[in-house]
Amino acid sequence: MVLDVLVQSRRDKRAAKRLLRKLLKRQCRAPRVMVTDKLPSYGAAKREVMPGVEHRQHKA
Repeated sequence: MVLDVLVQSRRDKRAAKRLLRKLLKRQCRAPRVMVTDKLPSYGAAKREVMPGVEHRQHKA
């Protein structure tokens, strides 16, 4: 299930953390797997916000 598709104007760690928190609040529970593009900011944010979630990176 796809949680959200978003094009961000800023794609740094701070913006990625804000996006992940927003998605988690809407879903009420953490996903089993998170798939993102290969931007390092998503991995850095995921390590802080959802450390137990598997992270797969895929070039679209």
